[in-house]
Amino acid sequence: MQVLNIINICLSAVFLLCYFYQFIYLVIAYVGGIKKYPDAPPSKLAVIIAARNEEGVIANLIGSLMEQDYPREFFDVFVVADNCTDSTASVAREAGAIVYERQNQLERGKGYAVDFLLKSIQRDRGEDAYDAFIVFDADNVAEKNYLTEMNKAFAAGYEVVSSYRNASNYGKGWRAAGQGMYFLRDARVLNLARVRIGGNTFIAGTGFLFSNEICKRYGGWPFHTLTEDGEFTLHNAVNDAKSGYCNSAMFYDEQAVDRKTSWNQKLRWCKGGLQIFRKYFTSLVKGLFSGKIGKFLACFDMMMCLAPAYIISLTAVAINIVACTVLLILGTHPLTVLLAVLPMIGGAYMSLFVFGLVVTISDWKKIRASSAKKILYIFTFPLFIFSFIPAAFVALFKKVEWKQIKHEGAK
Repeated sequence: MQVLNIINICLSAVFLLCYFYQFIYLVIAYVGGIKKYPDAPPSKLAVIIAARNEEGVIANLIGSLMEQDYPREFFDVFVVADNCTDSTASVAREAGAIVYERQNQLERGKGYAVDFLLKSIQRDRGEDAYDAFIVFDADNVAEKNYLTEMNKAFAAGYEVVSSYRNASNYGKGWRAAGQGMYFLRDARVLNLARVRIGGNTFIAGTGFLFSNEICKRYGGWPFHTLTEDGEFTLHNAVNDAKSGYCNSAMFYDEQAVDRKTSWNQKLRWCKGGLQIFRKYFTSLVKGLFSGKIGKFLACFDMMMCLAPAYIISLTAVAINIVACTVLLILGTHPLTVLLAVLPMIGGAYMSLFVFGLVVTISDWKKIRASSAKKILYIFTFPLFIFSFIPAAFVALFKKVEWKQIKHEGAK
């Protein structure tokens, strides 16, 4: 029993050492107010949407874009209907988008669709037709001032800009709320703090901008792992792309509600995280010794976001399962065994609880749920994060492929 206690204390210490900086981020994010970008002349923007069988929701997103307070002559909306078997293309055209259709069963996934769309735009409009591109998923809905606020951040000198990702269905259950809080924490705390200290923002799939210069420098969108957004993020970190965060640009995103969809997403994220960590590990390590403080912070942060939690969590679970099984077989009282593992579980729970509590309080009015559910989901947020552990284990051994998610659409 004493050996198990010592092992758990050591694992907890390593975990704290790796992630204490995120509690510093928590303080940084809430000290000094939120940066407001000055007004800026309009840039020419291209909004790009990769959609597969999204006929039921894509009109909502395009409608929200057509109602922007941004000058209409300074932006276009492009959709790639990717391997669609429904009327996504015609619905998008009727809503006002410029639509390209793609059929390719060999190169499947969002990364290929985005790259196809970018190259199609460059071919038909010219390489310098747009100053920047903004990426959305088909189930999103943007606030009326979204493009205006993102343009302000872009004009401030950032090559990549992430935005405020709000869950449209936060009140639909603990899974949707957990995922929604995960993205709120990533935006409101981590990305905000990263920008303040000169680090690199983490791009989470949708609601972000990248400059035309980035597009040309990278040769389009050469990111095709299961988590192409994370791959893009790491590529930015090791290539010194200047990234920012715009808290005033808010959009709504539908979160997974049912167990199967949520599990498939976690499995894809975990497998994709392994892919990109292997791909960029050497470059990230080199970045730590580049002599540039901003690059060091960016590379260290990105490494911590991918590897240690994965490794430490799986190691801790494996050791504790084996140790607890042996102790029970040897006749140790179950309560004694429980008390041996409870401190580590409790510490992890409380650290996540603090993040959920602070973000819920600070962004109370923005979260779409009843007061009772907002409070309840603070307590279930750590449980949602814990549910990544079995997914991480399965991802080590299982071949994972992208699976389409059925959307009802953000409102």
